[in-house]
Amino acid sequence: MRLRVEFTTEPFDLEQAPRHALVAREVLRAAPLEGIDVGPFGNTAEGSAEDVVATVAELLRTTIDAGADRVSLQVSVIAEDER
Repeated sequence: MRLRVEFTTEPFDLEQAPRHALVAREVLRAAPLEGIDVGPFGNTAEGSAEDVVATVAELLRTTIDAGADRVSLQVSVIAEDER
């Protein structure tokens, strides 16, 4: 099974990327995921269910430790015809 994760970390800072956002990007780039898209207001990536769940756990730990006071995320199953 393949999953797609979409997430944002808060609080936002429009002047410069906050530490928790930079840490989130590092976690994504180090993860064995594909289709990584990092943006100022949201991030997405996809991979096997095992890899996405492990990455989400690491993402939550590290971004909260780095100052995020909210992490909003959505995990979706990728249908066969979306691959």
